[in-house]
Amino acid sequence: MSKEDNMAHKRHSLAHLLAATVLELYPNAKPTIGPAIDGGFYYDFDDLKISDADLPKIEERMREILKKWEMVKRVDADADEAKKIYAGNPYKLELIGELLKTNEKITLYYSGSQSDFPSAPSPLFIIHNSSFVDLCKGGHIEKPNRDIKSGSWKLDKTAGAYWRGDEKNKMLTRIYGLAFESEKQLKEYETKMEESKKRDHKKLGVELDLFTFSPLVGAGLPLWTPKGTLLRDLLDSFVWELRQKAGYEKVDIPHITKKDLYEKSGHWSKFGDELFRIKTREEHEFVIKPMNCPHHTQIYARRGWSYRDMPQRYASTTKVYRDEQTGELTGLARVRSITQDDAHVFCRQNQIKEETKKIWDIVLAFYQSFDFKLKPRLSLHDPKNISAYLGTEEIWRKAEEELRAIVKEKGMEADEAVGEAAFYGPKVDFMAEDSLGREWQVATFQLDMNMPERFDLTFINESGEKERAVMIHTAIMGSIERFLAILIEHFAGAFPTWLSPVQVKILPIADKQKKTAEKIAEALKEAGIRAELDDSKETLGKKVRAAKLEKVPYFVVIGEKEEASGTITVEGRKGKIGEMNPEEFFKKIKEEVATKKSA
Repeated sequence: MSKEDNMAHKRHSLAHLLAATVLELYPNAKPTIGPAIDGGFYYDFDDLKISDADLPKIEERMREILKKWEMVKRVDADADEAKKIYAGNPYKLELIGELLKTNEKITLYYSGSQSDFPSAPSPLFIIHNSSFVDLCKGGHIEKPNRDIKSGSWKLDKTAGAYWRGDEKNKMLTRIYGLAFESEKQLKEYETKMEESKKRDHKKLGVELDLFTFSPLVGAGLPLWTPKGTLLRDLLDSFVWELRQKAGYEKVDIPHITKKDLYEKSGHWSKFGDELFRIKTREEHEFVIKPMNCPHHTQIYARRGWSYRDMPQRYASTTKVYRDEQTGELTGLARVRSITQDDAHVFCRQNQIKEETKKIWDIVLAFYQSFDFKLKPRLSLHDPKNISAYLGTEEIWRKAEEELRAIVKEKGMEADEAVGEAAFYGPKVDFMAEDSLGREWQVATFQLDMNMPERFDLTFINESGEKERAVMIHTAIMGSIERFLAILIEHFAGAFPTWLSPVQVKILPIADKQKKTAEKIAEALKEAGIRAELDDSKETLGKKVRAAKLEKVPYFVVIGEKEEASGTITVEGRKGKIGEMNPEEFFKKIKEEVATKKSA
């Protein structure tokens, strides 16, 4: 068993331990599901009214019960027996019903002492003498009291959660726990989480006045302030600068379409329930676009192409809209209005390698400006479930071999994620490690041989015959909203100079220096540097603190000494830089902006 699987099994066993303890302390509670997750585990309960203040009592009892848990044993059960055991629990009965529909085995897992395990386990008890039986598919360690170290886990927090994540269902009480191999790893994780809280983009985004949400506009629909909009535009301009050099052209598309477009593309049957729909006065049905690729196919399809015209590269930064569930929305990381820096290349089969190399180079050039460590991941189809995808097994294998060859040619190794492909084609996802060591999926390019088939996208080859085009989907940031959530937390809001909405703050010590400060501020602006003058009546100390809270890269102090000498005193995020000639400082800022230094 791999270390990852072993850890997942420990976390799953701890989830069962949590459920057993809750049932002992709160007999009326109804356990539902309790999986292992990254960093730990959770369990959801109905009819349980507790808060974080109750967790120490629950955890203390968990530790006592764990000492008695000598074994975990799987028990197969028939439907009647399982229904009898969980007669008073509608959630478990729902799960049993689903197992019966798919003809899956009904398995129960006993956790407890050797002596309590019944020799003829029918009917089984749910909880008895601190031993516990749960409906479960498994993944557990054999000896919890031996294999789970006492300092390696703890309960973390409570939260509300809808049954199965559906807001139409009842709200349950969720208890989260943390679990690692050792106490040292647990403490390291807690330290990282504390730092994450300080960097939370939902908190920093408001403090830095980048975006806001309005209950009148709706959840998942962020509104961007002037500073936040500037950030978005700077990022998008950088992507476009890189794409323009690679031969891309801008296109523009509407935000709505007849449903016919998505029926033909295959999106309607896959995602029809996630689309925002519109009925016209004439009863025509339209949808608000959830993606851009089908629209781009129609720009390509507007005319006939020769092999000499290939490739065609279209780019468009535009919003798409998806009917995400309210309970899943979180800050900028999960929204209903999503801005995509989307591009699509229509090319020949023998141009795939060259075009994907260009995309790869754009990705590397963009992300090196933020000091992200990147590694590629191949997202492939699941050959056991080919019906979940468009196209034939042959088309998929051909496309996946193309991507493997490209990764190899780049001299890199890629993890392979079976079943993670888009429904129309395999993809290369770029995984970025941020300053806290967290991994995020960022850029992507996807090889699509299916949509050109569905839309009959062709060109005339050298022999005067029609040849099928290949389509490459690509996004450098993906969702600008989600990318900014990652970026805010990566930099803790202290953006590099080229990206900071305000690059320099001018701080006159007293009113006497106000005119000189105004001249410096104006000269900075004329030089293309984003500067703000703080001419408030506050003390210099308070002005400095305000500039630091705004996370401005540089602030310039102007007092009597600087006014007399024609110099400025400069301080940056890393401390005092000292007296400088203004032109020298301007040059320093311009160089940082031109080279897009990350710090």
